[in-house]
Amino acid sequence: MADAPLIGIIMGSTSDWETMRHAASILEELGVPHETKVVSAHRTPQRLYDYATSAADRGLKVIIAGAGGAAHLPGMAAAMTHLPVLGVPVESKTMKGLDSLYSIVQMPGGIPVGTLAIGKAGAKNAALLGAAILATSDAALTKKLIAWRTAQTESVAEEPA
Repeated sequence: MADAPLIGIIMGSTSDWETMRHAASILEELGVPHETKVVSAHRTPQRLYDYATSAADRGLKVIIAGAGGAAHLPGMAAAMTHLPVLGVPVESKTMKGLDSLYSIVQMPGGIPVGTLAIGKAGAKNAALLGAAILATSDAALTKKLIAWRTAQTESVAEEPA
């Protein structure tokens, strides 16, 4: 795989990094080149437009977008690119992430966003799903994903300690 990023991880604010760092960590484990950016749908709309509309031309294959609250970032990114967008609802203080989940999952027909679980689990699974998308045309990454899953399976105890 090239050193150029294949997956873009974007988030609405720096506070979302606490969740989204788990996606970056999985991609690092798998050796998937990625980039991380703060791109707010509400506070930096031009940055979002520039990011989403240039993503494919810059070589990205998947975008992982984490957002909390109104959580418009994944949907707005999906509206501006043909790339797969995976949405991660970031847990909010007010509604524990349900507001984020509803905002991301309720996209109108024609603008799909693959929506994952709220928080850390969603960020990890977004990275694994993004890597699986890439692995459909990358045999080396397929082997890494299989090894990762095998290690996960083997780490589960048969009996409680």
